[in-house]
Amino acid sequence: MIGVLARATVYATVFVGFVLVYLPARALSWAGVAGPDRIGAAQAAGLAIASAGAALAVWCVLTFAIAGRGTPAPFDPPRRLVVRGPYRYVRNPIYLGAAIAVGGAAVYYQAPLLLAYVVAFLLVMHLFVVLYEEPTLRRSFGPAYDAYCRDVRRWRPSGLSGAPASNGY
Repeated sequence: MIGVLARATVYATVFVGFVLVYLPARALSWAGVAGPDRIGAAQAAGLAIASAGAALAVWCVLTFAIAGRGTPAPFDPPRRLVVRGPYRYVRNPIYLGAAIAVGGAAVYYQAPLLLAYVVAFLLVMHLFVVLYEEPTLRRSFGPAYDAYCRDVRRWRPSGLSGAPASNGY
């Protein structure tokens, strides 16, 4: 268990460090956006939103490691289909958590450029999910994954009311 937690931590840190910290920071620097002179309501809201997104992403990584015995990395995937924790409500909560975290940074910095980054990130993740992740999971977990897809939406939370998803989105 400790080995899978260590691997998940390393892979998540590299992904978060590059895609969710380094690239957005480069975009802000390129656009000439600096940190705020003072912490106001927007910055407090941005910090709260970013923290909530980060907490969701961390919950996802831990769920992959503990319930799935694997990591979010495509080259070290979970050995078991993960349908617990945040995956009970939406099929891709780790990407949503990441997008929420960067969205919080956009609010903090008052930077529409980061909102555009979030949109681009979600578009790339959608293509990755549809073209790679879902076919791979279907091959790996077969009917169990098909049933999961019927019950849980890809991007919008489902199951909060106990009703299954009516579609895959």
